[in-house]
Order: sequence, then C-alpha cells, then structure tokens
Amino acid sequence: VQLVESGGGLVQPGGSLRLSCAASGFTFSRYGMSWYRQAPGKERELVASITSAGGSINYADSVKGRFTISRDNAKNTVYLQMNSLKPEDTAVYYCNARYSWNDYWGQGTQVTVSS
Repeated sequence: VQLVESGGGLVQPGGSLRLSCAASGFTFSRYGMSWYRQAPGKERELVASITSAGGSINYADSVKGRFTISRDNAKNTVYLQMNSLKPEDTAVYYCNARYSWNDYWGQGTQVTVSS
C-alpha cells in the first residue's frame, strides 16, 4: 500500500497550489479519502474529505470557499486545490485513505505560505 503526495512548496499569500495523492496497492474506489494537515506545535487536523464515489464532501471551516477536494478513481488519485492561501495554511499536508478497519497514510508534503 502506498499513498504518495506531491505538489507542495513555497507560495506567497494569496497564491495557489494543487496537491495530488497517488494511491496504489489497494482498491482505491472503495475508500473514503481525506486530506489532513499538521502545523508545527499543533495537532493534526482534518482539512477535507470525500467519499468513495465523490458523492459527499466536507471541509474544515477554515478552508471552506478556498480549498476544493476531488478524486479521479480511474487514476487512483485524490487532489486538493488550494486557492487564496494564507500564512496559517502553512503545514505538512497528509493524504489518508479509510475503509472499514483499513486506515492508510502518506508521508506528507510541506506547504509553506510566506512572502
């Protein structure tokens, strides 16, 4: 099982980034997918989640209207489009896959929002 995040980096406030998480080793289309983030000195928090077929999506209040989660089950990939980024969005972003008792995590990708 692998979840490989990519797309992080350094961006100025107000900028955009698109994170990707490529999955392998399990039946991606069965799994609910989520993005979490963890800032230095803080607990990991849920950013956005999407159900297996994409029928239900949820966002943390702090990112509503700025971030968009989506998935492509044909490509085994989940995305997080992040717009209007703020310094407080700086964190390591993690991809998560969950189905029944199975719970998988990626290694994380750093997002830094700074001028």
